[in-house]
Amino acid sequence: MRMPKYAVPLSVLGTVAGCTVLLKDYMGGSRYRGNERIAGKTVVITGANTGIGKETAKELARRGGRIILACRDMDKCELVKKEIISETSNKSIECRKLDLASLDSVRAFCETINATESHLDILINNAGVMMCPKMLTEDGLEMQLGVNHFGHFLLTNLLLDKLKASAPSRIIIVSSLAHTRGTINFDDLNSAKAYSKRGAYEQSKLANLLHQRELVKRLEGTGVTVNSLHPGVVDTELGRHLPFTKSLFSSIVLWPIKFILMKTPVQGAQTTIRLAVDPTLESVTGKYFSDCQEKEPAEQALDDNAAKRLWAISEAWTGSNVQQVL
Repeated sequence: MRMPKYAVPLSVLGTVAGCTVLLKDYMGGSRYRGNERIAGKTVVITGANTGIGKETAKELARRGGRIILACRDMDKCELVKKEIISETSNKSIECRKLDLASLDSVRAFCETINATESHLDILINNAGVMMCPKMLTEDGLEMQLGVNHFGHFLLTNLLLDKLKASAPSRIIIVSSLAHTRGTINFDDLNSAKAYSKRGAYEQSKLANLLHQRELVKRLEGTGVTVNSLHPGVVDTELGRHLPFTKSLFSSIVLWPIKFILMKTPVQGAQTTIRLAVDPTLESVTGKYFSDCQEKEPAEQALDDNAAKRLWAISEAWTGSNVQQVL
């Protein structure tokens, strides 16, 4: 009996489809399976109006937490707040204005949190900027380092007393695998002499891990843990400055590749969620995670001298008139 002429093409198509599904599932990474509740705990999440931050906020709201959405765009924040309440039935969701590109905004946010919140159990430094054209923050800092590192550095420092008083508490830093290619250019930290979009991003992500390294030492014995993570390659607004997003043709051509190889925001949020709620990590600190598992960071992220030097500069640049010390 002869096979129908369409049997082979259909068989090939089915094989390709099956392989695509398996590859998509594999690239999606691990999913955190714990079902812990965090009722009674207060969580601050920066950049919670979109992407990984939004999905993290939703999941932690489902688990009963009081969630403070720290966002620059309050209109978007209010829409996300309504969405989270609708999907989770958790009404303990608050919007607070935070622009990490403005140190005054960071100070105002922290002043409000410290004055109005009785405790703060989890701080998630999630917001970020990636590979943008050269821009400066309100304070004259290179935008990627200013938002990804300096803004979160000041935010964390100003909330430390509240976190210590709420111990055991957790600080979670969303970094990136890009830190492995990063270097801290202390001779031109603010990229005044030369600017590379990629280099500045990689430097800012390495700065996240060096911030963690020094912070862990300073928090020893306080009950406050600090851990960082790589969320994976995630399809979010963070990539809006990448070249292929600027062209409709490129976006269409590359869509199948993005669909297969990139995580969804829900998948990208899984490691953050584990670090926030897993009881086995209550006393774990100073570690780096990816796909919900502990990983070894790059050698340059373990440089104690660089961590101390960056800390001193960060204190100076966020605690005084930045223009005077650049």
